[in-house]
Amino acid sequence: MPDIIERPRIDPDAFRKARSGRNIALGLGLVAFVVIVFAVTVIRMGGYGPHF
Repeated sequence: MPDIIERPRIDPDAFRKARSGRNIALGLGLVAFVVIVFAVTVIRMGGYGPHF
């Protein structure tokens, strides 16, 4: 009969800290994406600088 494999113990504080770091990185990435899309949209619509 094979030996029973125990699950590794997970430190809840380390898990929470890692998840928080991933959430912050994901949020910053999403904000950067929105800013880039907005900037490209404004530039393509010709909303940059005076029109002569």
